[in-house]
Amino acid sequence: MKKRLKRMEGQIRGILRMMEEEQDCKDVVSQISAVRSAADKAIATIVAVNLENCIKEEQEAGRDSSKIVKQAVELLVKSR
Repeated sequence: MKKRLKRMEGQIRGILRMMEEEQDCKDVVSQISAVRSAADKAIATIVAVNLENCIKEEQEAGRDSSKIVKQAVELLVKSR
């Protein structure tokens, strides 16, 4: 995950450089879109891994995991 976030950080630096160089708007927007897509994938991965771990913990404790699933879905919806 850190590698993915560092790649996004590099993309953002590249976007700032493009803007400083007054490059074409279409190219800048295209790069921003790529960063947004990468952020969406990072969010999904983090939520999915966390959800899996939380469900396992709830099941091992003999508790209902539906509340955890609902919270994960809300988190994903909020992130959009």
